[in-house]
Amino acid sequence: MKVKEDYKGFEVGPIRPPSEGDSLLLRLTRNCSWNKCTFCGLYKGEKFSIRSIEHVFEDIENLKLWIDALSEENKEANNLAELKRVESLKKTAGIHNEWAYYSATQWLKTGMKSIFLQDANTMIMKPDDLVDILQRVRDYFPNVERVTSYARSHTINNISDEDLKRIADAGLNRIHIGMESANDDVLKIVKKGVDKKTHILAGQKVKRAGIELSEYYMPGLGGQEYSEGNALDTADALNQINPDFIRIRTLALPDDILLVEDYRNGTFTRTNDAMMAKELQTMIKNLEGIDSYVKSDHILNLIEEVEGRLAQDKDKMVNALQWYLDLSREDQIIFSVGRRSGVMKSIKDFNDPHRKERVLNTMAQFNINESNADQTIDELMKRFI
Repeated sequence: MKVKEDYKGFEVGPIRPPSEGDSLLLRLTRNCSWNKCTFCGLYKGEKFSIRSIEHVFEDIENLKLWIDALSEENKEANNLAELKRVESLKKTAGIHNEWAYYSATQWLKTGMKSIFLQDANTMIMKPDDLVDILQRVRDYFPNVERVTSYARSHTINNISDEDLKRIADAGLNRIHIGMESANDDVLKIVKKGVDKKTHILAGQKVKRAGIELSEYYMPGLGGQEYSEGNALDTADALNQINPDFIRIRTLALPDDILLVEDYRNGTFTRTNDAMMAKELQTMIKNLEGIDSYVKSDHILNLIEEVEGRLAQDKDKMVNALQWYLDLSREDQIIFSVGRRSGVMKSIKDFNDPHRKERVLNTMAQFNINESNADQTIDELMKRFI
């Protein structure tokens, strides 16, 4: 018989999409239900579990107590006494609520408009439980405009259309799916646990339910051998889905992921920035008949100008990548080092003589040249994982 776990206080997981930077983080599940992808080391060694609905409700109630107390702080001069009263009440109940206090203060600052449900695959919960949690969230915080979650394509396909519509009606209005690639060879190599067909069906199912959809694409995931296939198959899948957002997440190789072992023994052929720029350009060129918004909202991406609405901004994105590809190898290295070191963010920055001088000084100081540039850039990218 399973022993019921005691409530240990408000929980916050380790990750959220960059687009959810202003969102309250509400943890429904712990870690990743799949946890086998060779390009991800975030949850390795961690056990997946689903939090009880009662514990999630307690999180919501604790948060509401602090929101009310902190909101009162803005209205009354004697706010310290109010905060101490709430803190005393929570200590009497034996609840460690530091994270609830911190989350409430940060969320108030951002206007309390959005909530992100953690961790990696909230949609694996029972639909009835997820609906109840969403309804509780909407009851307690009626002014919230957006509630979002990560999901796996495989999990979405196991949810009936009726249940997904119920979840949407209860208040979930955006889902983030890590497609990464829609090339079956690549998906198998990196142990994604899904195929192209499943990605397409899941994306279409989310759209039918009336939920906004963000799909993530990872240039470089196929290495040199599958670079073109990674681009073409992913574009084909996205054309069949027409997600609201296509979010670019360039591959990086931190030391704690399994894909690094394949890289070191030569079974995975790493693409450099120029190869990944070409792959991304191929993918964007082959997006047809959709009106998705392409987002380059991560520091791992090389050129932030690769962003815009399809199809009107397609040429702009293709041309931004062509700008980099047309640079001399020396200038490509300067821009890549500048971007990865934080000195440069945009094409405009490359033309700033002061920024370029800073990069050149850094390259001279650390003896960065054509023979070691790719390795150096790999090391710089690890800082952002």
